[in-house]
Amino acid sequence: MLNEKMDKYIEFSKKIKILCEPKRLQIIDLLSCRDLCACEILEYFHISQPTLSSHMKKLEEANFVESRRDGKNIYYKLKEDSLKDVKNFIDEISTNTEDCICKTQE
Repeated sequence: MLNEKMDKYIEFSKKIKILCEPKRLQIIDLLSCRDLCACEILEYFHISQPTLSSHMKKLEEANFVESRRDGKNIYYKLKEDSLKDVKNFIDEISTNTEDCICKTQE
Protein backbone atom coordinates (compact mmCIF):
# COMPACT_ATOMS: atom_id res chain seq x y z
CA MET A 1 0.00 0.00 0.00
CA LEU A 2 2.74 2.46 0.95
CA ASN A 3 4.69 1.65 -2.23
CA GLU A 4 1.59 2.37 -4.32
CA LYS A 5 1.17 5.70 -2.56
CA MET A 6 4.83 6.52 -3.10
CA ASP A 7 4.46 5.76 -6.81
CA LYS A 8 1.51 8.12 -6.90
CA TYR A 9 3.47 10.83 -5.06
CA ILE A 10 6.30 10.49 -7.56
CA GLU A 11 3.96 10.55 -10.56
CA PHE A 12 2.12 13.65 -9.42
CA SER A 13 5.22 15.48 -8.22
CA LYS A 14 6.56 15.21 -11.78
CA LYS A 15 3.30 16.60 -13.18
CA ILE A 16 3.19 19.41 -10.63
CA LYS A 17 6.80 20.31 -11.41
CA ILE A 18 5.79 20.87 -15.05
CA LEU A 19 3.13 23.31 -13.85
CA CYS A 20 5.64 25.27 -11.75
CA GLU A 21 6.62 27.45 -14.70
CA PRO A 22 4.61 30.65 -15.24
CA LYS A 23 4.76 30.49 -19.04
CA ARG A 24 3.31 26.96 -19.03
CA LEU A 25 0.49 28.08 -16.77
CA GLN A 26 -0.22 30.92 -19.18
CA ILE A 27 -0.29 28.46 -22.08
CA ILE A 28 -2.77 26.26 -20.20
CA ASP A 29 -4.90 29.31 -19.47
CA LEU A 30 -4.80 30.27 -23.15
CA LEU A 31 -5.73 26.76 -24.30
CA SER A 32 -8.65 26.69 -21.88
CA CYS A 33 -10.39 29.08 -24.31
CA ARG A 34 -9.93 26.99 -27.45
CA ASP A 35 -7.53 24.84 -29.44
CA LEU A 36 -4.72 26.91 -30.95
CA CYS A 37 -1.93 26.41 -33.43
CA ALA A 38 1.63 27.07 -32.31
CA CYS A 39 1.73 30.26 -34.40
CA GLU A 40 -1.30 31.62 -32.52
CA ILE A 41 0.23 30.78 -29.14
CA LEU A 42 3.44 32.56 -30.16
CA GLU A 43 1.45 35.75 -30.82
CA TYR A 44 0.68 35.97 -27.09
CA PHE A 45 4.24 35.63 -25.85
CA HIS A 46 7.63 37.16 -26.45
CA ILE A 47 9.43 33.84 -26.82
CA SER A 48 11.08 32.04 -29.70
CA GLN A 49 9.50 29.13 -31.55
CA PRO A 50 12.08 26.67 -30.11
CA THR A 51 11.26 27.88 -26.58
CA LEU A 52 7.55 27.36 -27.22
CA SER A 53 8.28 23.89 -28.63
CA SER A 54 10.17 23.01 -25.46
CA HIS A 55 7.26 24.14 -23.26
CA MET A 56 4.73 22.29 -25.40
CA LYS A 57 6.79 19.10 -25.38
CA LYS A 58 6.89 19.13 -21.58
CA LEU A 59 3.15 19.81 -21.37
CA GLU A 60 2.49 16.93 -23.79
CA GLU A 61 4.78 14.53 -21.92
CA ALA A 62 2.89 15.34 -18.71
CA ASN A 63 -0.35 14.65 -20.61
CA PHE A 64 -1.71 18.19 -20.10
CA VAL A 65 -2.04 18.93 -23.83
CA GLU A 66 -2.28 16.96 -27.03
CA SER A 67 -1.24 18.01 -30.50
CA ARG A 68 -2.32 17.32 -34.03
CA ARG A 69 -0.71 18.32 -37.29
CA ASP A 70 -2.73 20.01 -40.03
CA GLY A 71 -0.45 20.69 -42.97
CA LYS A 72 2.39 22.87 -41.74
CA ASN A 73 0.60 23.83 -38.52
CA ILE A 74 0.55 22.03 -35.20
CA TYR A 75 -2.60 22.55 -33.16
CA TYR A 76 -2.70 22.09 -29.40
CA LYS A 77 -5.65 21.09 -27.26
CA LEU A 78 -5.93 21.14 -23.48
CA LYS A 79 -6.55 17.75 -21.85
CA GLU A 80 -8.76 18.89 -19.00
CA ASP A 81 -9.02 15.43 -17.42
CA SER A 82 -5.31 15.38 -16.68
CA LEU A 83 -5.53 18.74 -14.92
CA LYS A 84 -8.54 17.48 -12.97
CA ASP A 85 -6.47 14.45 -11.91
CA VAL A 86 -3.85 16.80 -10.41
CA LYS A 87 -6.55 18.81 -8.66
CA ASN A 88 -8.14 15.62 -7.29
CA PHE A 89 -4.75 14.39 -6.07
CA ILE A 90 -4.15 17.66 -4.20
CA ASP A 91 -7.63 17.39 -2.69
CA GLU A 92 -6.93 13.78 -1.72
CA ILE A 93 -3.64 14.43 0.07
CA SER A 94 -4.96 17.54 1.82
CA THR A 95 -8.00 15.77 3.26
CA ASN A 96 -8.09 13.42 6.22
CA THR A 97 -9.39 10.25 4.56
CA GLU A 98 -9.09 6.54 5.33
CA ASP A 99 -6.09 6.15 3.04
CA CYS A 100 -4.28 9.13 4.57
CA ILE A 101 -0.61 8.29 5.13
CA CYS A 102 -0.95 8.89 8.88
CA LYS A 103 -3.53 6.11 9.05
CA THR A 104 -1.77 3.66 6.78
CA GLN A 105 1.40 3.74 8.89
CA GLU A 106 -0.36 2.92 12.14
